[in-house]
Amino acid sequence: MLLSEITHPNQLHNLSIHELEDIARQIRERHLETVAATGGHLGPGLGVVELTLGLYQTLDLDRDKVIWDVGHQAYPHKMITGRYNNFHTLRQKMELPDI
Repeated sequence: MLLSEITHPNQLHNLSIHELEDIARQIRERHLETVAATGGHLGPGLGVVELTLGLYQTLDLDRDKVIWDVGHQAYPHKMITGRYNNFHTLRQKMELPDI
């Protein structure tokens, strides 16, 4: 399964260990590429990749809630909740149109 195809954490349910390892690799690659280009924090997000996948494979995120200690730990969460394609905009100021 491609990380870019995941739009909800419940899609991780019933994935094999091999598939989860592949998703973890994709999260790390995207995280490193993005932070190298835009700046940001590496440690907190990289440190919780397996934790995130384990929690989200087990919990029902339509019902259960997860609260991260710091926002940087939520980077893997962002990538598996439909924001993979926009993750490259991390730490980028959005320009608002003139009204």
